[in-house]
Amino acid sequence: MIDNRLKNSVDIYEQIVELRRQGRRGAIATIINVRGSIPSFTTAKMLVRDDGSIIGTIGGGCVEADVWQAAREVMESEKPQTLKFDLNQDPKYDTGLVCGGTLEIFVEPILPPALLYIFGAGHVALNVCRTAASAGFEVIVNDDRSSYATPERFPAAREVHALDFDEATRKLDPNESSYIVIVTRGHRDDMRLLRWAVETRARYIGMIGSKRKVIAIYKTLLAEGLAAHLFDRVHAPIGIDIGAVTPEEIAVAVTAELIAIRRQATAKLPHLSWFKGPRQAAADAATVDEDEHCR
Repeated sequence: MIDNRLKNSVDIYEQIVELRRQGRRGAIATIINVRGSIPSFTTAKMLVRDDGSIIGTIGGGCVEADVWQAAREVMESEKPQTLKFDLNQDPKYDTGLVCGGTLEIFVEPILPPALLYIFGAGHVALNVCRTAASAGFEVIVNDDRSSYATPERFPAAREVHALDFDEATRKLDPNESSYIVIVTRGHRDDMRLLRWAVETRARYIGMIGSKRKVIAIYKTLLAEGLAAHLFDRVHAPIGIDIGAVTPEEIAVAVTAELIAIRRQATAKLPHLSWFKGPRQAAADAATVDEDEHCR
């Protein structure tokens, strides 16, 4: 029995690693407290994958069905839950699979790595890489200048690529746990990267620039035929407004926004929702005259 328990645990841990490697989600349920007699044991585990499949067991029956449903909720909310079951009192658990007693089960999310793609390798990109990596993001940097995009310049990055932006984007397929930060050295590159980014599955897209620039790019892409709803994930100007001026301060503002998105603390975050249509955009553009941040 002990050997089987150890084998099941090893299988589950291997599957967790594989899920994260594939950029997928899951939830792990663990029995943390038992009183009375149940058809399992403390520390028994069950992994629920994002496709609904499971590995391992915590005893079967209605308890397992309820835990499966809770696991789906945990994947969505990214927040753990503790479930308590009184197998003596609730008749729905009288299925022949349990013998009575109570148990607690802790269900926690298994999330893929938070991948941050930074386009650009200037001063802001350098500092965003540092601060975001320290906050737990795995950073991939790309710039079309080989003298800037080097591992020596970005030691905190997981990967650094010196590729033309069009070539780089053809090779990338950001998933729902990915974040994109666009801080290139020019409006043209920013716009073509934003054009690509809004049609990816990325969870977050941020672009540096003044409101005047953002409005101009937004209007251009809309005129090209891109649907307005594609910009719902776009945060531009990028970063939480903390009055940041220097590249180091801007990096703090950007990383704070990334964390807020990751932790779902986004109720008060500004994004392109302030755009009210061409007339409002024209009015905003006429009154806003902000300098571009140092890149």
